[in-house]
Amino acid sequence: MNERGMRLRFICCGGVMFLALLCLCMRLVHLHILTDAHARETIVANRTFTAKLDVARGKICDRNGDASILAMDIVGRDICADPSALVSNSLIQAVAASLAKDLDLDADRIERKLSVPGSRYARIVMKVHPDLAAKVEARELKGVFFEKSNVRYYPHGDFLCHVLGFVNYNGDGSAGVEQKMDVFLRGCPGILESRKNALREELYTQRGRYIPSMEGANISLTIDQFVQCRVEDVLDEVVAEHNAKGAWAIVQRVRTGEIVAMASRPSYDLNMFTASDANARLNRAIGYTFEPGSTFKAIVFAAALEEGRVYPDTKIDCEYGMWMHAGRALRDYHPYGILSVADGLKKSSNILSAKLELMLGDRLFYSYMRAFGIGQRSGLDLPGEEAGILHPVRNWSKVSGSRMCIGQGVAVTAMQMLGVYSAIANDGVLMKPYVVAEVHAKDGTMLHMGKPEPLSRPVSSRNAALMRQLLARVTEKGGTGRRARVKGYTVAGKTGTAQKAIKGGYSSVNHIASFVGFLPAESPELSIIVVVDDPQPIHTGGRVAGPAFSKIAEYAVRRMDVPASNHFKLAGR
Repeated sequence: MNERGMRLRFICCGGVMFLALLCLCMRLVHLHILTDAHARETIVANRTFTAKLDVARGKICDRNGDASILAMDIVGRDICADPSALVSNSLIQAVAASLAKDLDLDADRIERKLSVPGSRYARIVMKVHPDLAAKVEARELKGVFFEKSNVRYYPHGDFLCHVLGFVNYNGDGSAGVEQKMDVFLRGCPGILESRKNALREELYTQRGRYIPSMEGANISLTIDQFVQCRVEDVLDEVVAEHNAKGAWAIVQRVRTGEIVAMASRPSYDLNMFTASDANARLNRAIGYTFEPGSTFKAIVFAAALEEGRVYPDTKIDCEYGMWMHAGRALRDYHPYGILSVADGLKKSSNILSAKLELMLGDRLFYSYMRAFGIGQRSGLDLPGEEAGILHPVRNWSKVSGSRMCIGQGVAVTAMQMLGVYSAIANDGVLMKPYVVAEVHAKDGTMLHMGKPEPLSRPVSSRNAALMRQLLARVTEKGGTGRRARVKGYTVAGKTGTAQKAIKGGYSSVNHIASFVGFLPAESPELSIIVVVDDPQPIHTGGRVAGPAFSKIAEYAVRRMDVPASNHFKLAGR
């Protein structure tokens, strides 16, 4: 190369360097002199970010604490993708089909999320279990990547599903204990303020505010998972055996109001709550109202005894099975003549019950129903509880009282009906039910503790004891509840067979069968209710719900170390 060429090359290189230096200087002048303060702050702000740090949600355990975890957070993954990369490589359909198959999602919906050519980020699904995420990751799909996230995990699937509830994809408790105690469980997310470089990478040396996350509190329930398991197994059996639409049951400690078990069928898998429908998610034990039938008779008998209108040996004419009152006929399932009050309850006479209500009068009977908790929520610490239906006396017809006392024209939840019998078992004191035993912060600080809380005293301890003896006769030979007996224990309770209300009257083929009671009758520890929805073809409470009660009670008394019975005789006048 000659001297002239060398000189030309040198001049060109020098010119390029000069122009580059000139541009750099002009940019610096523009940024620091010509650009106003607001624009400079905007540039800095674009490099500054604030991140919300994920926080672990508290655990939920049964009454035994950490030895039996029912709900917990695990480290899962969010599955994301780079739509721009997939569009440029024509991989959208293939990737969408693969993800849809592994994640059980709609392929068309995934395709719509990915069909954004200018986008570099799309979240396909949040909070995926690590095992499933690993399966997707093993496919090494181009343009698909993963981000860490906390996933709510329920080790036992649908076990205790209606009590526990679930957490939605936004991290909010959406049913059961998860919703009711969300303020304790969710904890407090941390905050990170920092800056990024031009490659969007964090500049760790320029971190600003950093507040670490505070984990959620842990909750212990009053539930015993072994009793709960037995209850769920029995409900599955009774639904299958009697072709029922559903069934539900509650086990409660009489003296404290603690819920030992609560189950409802149908159920759903908490880890796949999006695949369930509203029918499966309904906690029927507190959210389904029904006409109770003959189990409701305990209220009118207790009220009549409390007011001194009758005694156990008081004789009443049961009209041989058919009685006209206010122009309407009332019938008994079996015709009876003269029955004592004690036998009237044992035989479940509708006519005798109605005559007791007439002795009391509508207003007095209404006040006893309210005192027993009918027509109002029990106060159980779970969302979704219904108040039932109890119309004020001013809206009653001439026959309303005589029908309500036998469980028609009034609607209750299983929790309310169990409360009536628990009050009788607890010397006449109605207790507030509760399912949350304790709430502990991560450092062990007690934040909340469930404790026994009396709500009312519908009847005296003397008449409550008398009612316990009368209800114990229901499970003796000749009583409607003899199939509810438990070997070694005296069971007190009542059967219920209620026709379902339909437009213009009551169905002759659709029923609610139930049994509610407590044991040991002379010194009650546990009260239990079993309700079966539309059993077929056998539909009576004694034959459908009674045996289920017996199975649950037999296991529960042994699991809870309840002493066997000392049999006692019916008190006289």
